[in-house]
Formats: sequence, structure tokens, C-alpha cells
Amino acid sequence: MDNKKTLVVGASTNESRYSNMATNLLINYGHSVYAFGLKEGLINNIQIHTQWPEKGTIDTVTMYIGAKNQENYFDIIKTLAPRRVIFNPGTENYELSEKLKNYGIEVVENCTLIMLRGGIY
Repeated sequence: MDNKKTLVVGASTNESRYSNMATNLLINYGHSVYAFGLKEGLINNIQIHTQWPEKGTIDTVTMYIGAKNQENYFDIIKTLAPRRVIFNPGTENYELSEKLKNYGIEVVENCTLIMLRGGIY
């Protein structure tokens, strides 16, 4: 298994949030995680950052924020130059998806939890 880093956008310390579950499951499956959220905190031993990661350090971005909160993220995601962006259920964003595709970034509309459990992550 490769250990390419996943950026979890919308990370939360609230254990009932899917971003929290995904962070834990990614770690359990051996993936490196960079958790990004509005408030600092910890998901187990993973720090939630309020600053974006360095360019070139992210393979996959997995979205856990709604489309209206994604409006200003295209430029930063483009700068990070990930291989793909996963839009989890409820985060789908046609406009952002098209922009990302036009920039050569793979767009996936799926559930990170299901992808991990199904071996297709």
C-alpha cells in the first residue's frame, strides 16, 4: 500500500461527524492524514490544522464541507496540486468539480468510508 497523504477538509473533533470517522479510518488503513478544520484540536493523535499544508505534499483531498463553503478553495487546491479530490455525499459541487477537471485533477464523487472499506481507495 502506498502512503500518500490525504487532506481531510472539514476535520472535526466531534466523533459523530463523518470527517472524524474518515480521519480515523484512513489512519487505521495505514494512510497519512493532514486534517484541516476551522478549529484546532485532536482526532486521536492527529492534529487538526487551521493552515493549509505545503504544496506537493497531498495526494488526495477529501471534502467534508458543503458546496457553499468551498467557494474560495479552488485556488488553494489547485496550488496543492493533488492527484484527486473526493466529494463525499452532500459535498458535491459541479462548478468546482469542472474547474478541477480542467486543471487535470481527478474528481471522484463517492464516500471515503465506503471506498476504504471496499478496497477501492
